[in-house]
Amino acid sequence: QVQLVESGGGVVQAGGSLRLSCAVSGRTVENYAMAWFRQAPGKEREYVAAINWSGSNTYYADSVKDRFTISRDDRKNMMFLQMNTLKPEDTAVYYCALKLHSGTYYYVDNYGHWGQGTQVTVSS
Repeated sequence: QVQLVESGGGVVQAGGSLRLSCAVSGRTVENYAMAWFRQAPGKEREYVAAINWSGSNTYYADSVKDRFTISRDDRKNMMFLQMNTLKPEDTAVYYCALKLHSGTYYYVDNYGHWGQGTQVTVSS
């Protein structure tokens, strides 16, 4: 059974940093693209960042570009999201997922095996 577990969330002041981790068990992440999404209260889940199967290409939503960095460590079967210069509008539950279907990186339905999420709260 494939499980993804996010960690690293918390409460931080605006301008601060957090590093999220996503640990995968039950399947090797090799050959899978992966991504981070987030969901704020009352809003739909939205794409944040993605990384291709080899880690050679990364993709970001405009709202987080130049502030967030996605990475992966296939030896540890993990993915990370370094978040810098955090803003109150980054407050959300952050989810990681494996890309199971072809198509665009930002389309939520191309992903599966979602984790339970980790809460990020940025205070002003």
